[in-house]
Amino acid sequence: MKVVKKTALQKTGSKATKKVAAKAKNKSKISKARQPRKKAAVAGVAAATGTSTTKKLVAQLEAAARTALETCLAVKAGETVLVITDEPKREIGMAIWRVAKTLGAEAMLAEIMPRSRNGEEPPAPIAALMAASSVVLCPTSKSLTHTAARREACSHGARIATLPGITEDMMIRCLAADYNAIAERSQRLSVALESGNEVHVTSPAGTDIRLIRGDRHAKPDTGFYLNPGEYGNLPAGETFFAPIEGTAQGVIVFDGAMAGVGKVRTPIRIIVRDGIAVEITGGTEAQKLNELIDPLGVAARNIAELGIGTNDRAQITGVILEDEKVLGTVHIALGDNMSMGGTVSVPSHLDGLILQPTVYVDSRMIMEDGKLLVT
Repeated sequence: MKVVKKTALQKTGSKATKKVAAKAKNKSKISKARQPRKKAAVAGVAAATGTSTTKKLVAQLEAAARTALETCLAVKAGETVLVITDEPKREIGMAIWRVAKTLGAEAMLAEIMPRSRNGEEPPAPIAALMAASSVVLCPTSKSLTHTAARREACSHGARIATLPGITEDMMIRCLAADYNAIAERSQRLSVALESGNEVHVTSPAGTDIRLIRGDRHAKPDTGFYLNPGEYGNLPAGETFFAPIEGTAQGVIVFDGAMAGVGKVRTPIRIIVRDGIAVEITGGTEAQKLNELIDPLGVAARNIAELGIGTNDRAQITGVILEDEKVLGTVHIALGDNMSMGGTVSVPSHLDGLILQPTVYVDSRMIMEDGKLLVT
């Protein structure tokens, strides 16, 4: 056998080949090591843009957003539309923002840190943006409805829809409701509530509370915010008023749901004297409610609102935004009522739900065991 010696060039080439192979192998290892981080980054971008959901869900969200913008707020080309959201509600916020752009609006998207409680103010720069905008939508974890920022923005003419705690399912389902029918139902209820002075609510769970409306307007939350300064929730569907401070007397039993708590398993029993919730008892739900309001003093125990749900598409989910709209239920809120024409200002507004209520306005029954009798 003849042995051929390798030349210097061949030896060098062999070494180079080994180096290239080794480098490629190392690069492969590094690439594999980086894959989880890369996948996480891609997932983060997908979540931010809404592409993590199915095309069908994105289309449904955007259809619901279009209803909110076109039907409920009548957004016009050239208007400034501000969408305020936070990380948990980012995909919903981005869906609204994307649709606002297609309408020719000067659409802006602002993400804030989640607030710690309903009624906590947004950052000052966001409040300034709200006041400078034509239309504001707030799909956030906590409610911005009962804030000075919302009131100030409305005083400057902004049309505002707040969507605290909204979920994708809720947005798709409830914004498909017949808002003309809801508006008509809510307006009839407003007339009924304003036909008398005292409202008396009872329920099978033990509610027996009397409240004085006085000259305060029973506002129908129709879902249509078409004029400068108008505001409300989306999804909508209720009629509500702020009772005269110091007048509510009796017992409230929340057996449906409670803002900040969720669905109620053990009913929350509240004794009310002179418009203040002086005693709150029950199970872990009552304990949680006490923990939410105790740091804020007696103002957080003010009987702030009485409302009646009028949305036939709403269901009890544990998210009070939808729960309080359920047709045939009554909700009563504790805390701030400044946004409703009251005099109590506190960074908290917590609604609780009463099931199968019977409601009297003076001596006239307008609801019996959850059935609305107003025609």
